[in-house]
Formats: sequence, structure tokens, C-alpha cells
Amino acid sequence: MRGRLWKIGDRIFDLSRQGLIMGVLNVTPDSFSDGGEFFAAEDAVEHGLRMAAEGAHIIDVGGESTRPRAEAVNPEEELRRVIPVIEQLRTKSEVMISIDTSKAEVARAAIGAGASIVNDVSGGRGDEKMMPLIAETKAAFIIMHMQGTPQTMQLAPHYTNVVSEVFEFFRQQYARAIVYDIDPMAIAFDPGIGFGKTLEHNVELLAQLERLRACDRPIVIGVSRKSFLSKLINSARISDRLAPAVALTSLLRTRGADVLRVHEVKENVNALKVTEAILQRAK
Repeated sequence: MRGRLWKIGDRIFDLSRQGLIMGVLNVTPDSFSDGGEFFAAEDAVEHGLRMAAEGAHIIDVGGESTRPRAEAVNPEEELRRVIPVIEQLRTKSEVMISIDTSKAEVARAAIGAGASIVNDVSGGRGDEKMMPLIAETKAAFIIMHMQGTPQTMQLAPHYTNVVSEVFEFFRQQYARAIVYDIDPMAIAFDPGIGFGKTLEHNVELLAQLERLRACDRPIVIGVSRKSFLSKLINSARISDRLAPAVALTSLLRTRGADVLRVHEVKENVNALKVTEAILQRAK
């Protein structure tokens, strides 16, 4: 693996040596993956602390569902959901916190409460104030690719060449970020598996993962519990998606993934440990 450095706050991580596990914490009543299980703040904080104890390097807190056809949430409600959770996690744990939002207003409040990463599913396109905010606060920034919006993204996804088009989107957004004076080392890219992609698009992106490395920046991948896994294994049960997702944590790490966004932290942390032990021996 080539050297890949990611700056998060005042820390610099060499992701060629160790990948990071990002635990998903949905503070929503309508998430596709956990059905509002952690909607109450106290339940969300408890789950976040549990993921940190299991080895998550980052807790990704989100207050708006981005599942297909999900309804938008106003900033006030999103803030009401996520800020108390971030504040409590920050006082009870040193784990890094990411805010999963495309709204600059929410991102600013989350950073003030203790988040050091902004994970934007719109890739900086959803709010014109987002990139200036990232530059101002010096937060780490995950630019994700999504075709359309959560309301429209799965209606009829179409690409001439999905790998080339996602790569070009990364290149363009990187250039925009630099214009706004965002630190290049703070940027990471996520191809947005399942966000405006068919099964074939998802598989092609994962198969060609290293071709998506724009400007030698880290690659973030989220495949956990996503519906394309069910299609590949011919099972509609979400519980049956765990083993394939863990397998992909290992496979994709060997293929260039740097940050793995997951729901089941313990299993994925262990898979990453074993994979990296073998990768280090192979050098």
C-alpha cells in the first residue's frame, strides 16, 4: 500500500499502516438498518460507548436517515437528535466523533460539541456553506458520491462508466475544496455504495476500488447491512448480511480501503486485525 495520511484535528493517521473502523450510530426513528433502536439519546450514547469499547476508532453520529426515499429532516430536529449524543460521548470517551450530515448548520454545532470529522453524503454539494465551514474549523472531511438525492437516488441509476464518473467527481470536489482553502490532508473520499447505484454498479466500484483513489487521498467504504449484499447471497434477512460484510472488510482492506464504516464493530475490528497482521508479514 502507498503511504496515505489523513489529518483529523491535530492528529495525523498513516492509513497505510492501520485502517480505521467507523461505527455507525443512527439517532433516527427510520433508519433502514436498525429501525430506530438508538433513537433515544441515552440509548444512543450507551451504544456509542459500547462500540468504542469494542475497538471503533470513530463513531459516526447521524440524525437524518439517508435510506432510499427517506424524508428530509429540518436542521432544528436534526440538531435536537445529535447534539446531546455528541456532547455526552465527548465527555465520557476519547473516541473520535464524526457527524453524518449535509447541513453546515448541523456540522458547525456538532464540531462545537466535540466532533472532528464531517461525513457529507452530498459530497459538499448539499449546502454551499459546508466547504467554507470545513476550511474555517479545520475538521476532517469525507466527500461521498451520490447520484441524485436519498428521495430519488434509486429510481433509475445510470452511468456510462461508473468507476470513471465517480473518480471524476472526486477529482472535481477535491479541486473545489482546495479553492476554499481546505487542508488537502483532511480530505477523504467515499464512493457511496448503494447511493444511486445498482447492484452491478456497486460490485464494479468495489472490484476497481484502487482506481478510485483520487489525489492519493484515503478511501472510506460503507457496505455494512446494505441491500446489495442480500441480492448477492439471495437472502432478505438483515442478519444474514453480517458475514458477507465482515468478509468485505478483510477483502477491501487488501484492495485499498482505509476506513470501514460498519454497524457490528467487534466482528469487523477482529477481521481487520487478522488481515493487517497478514499484510504486515507479507511486506
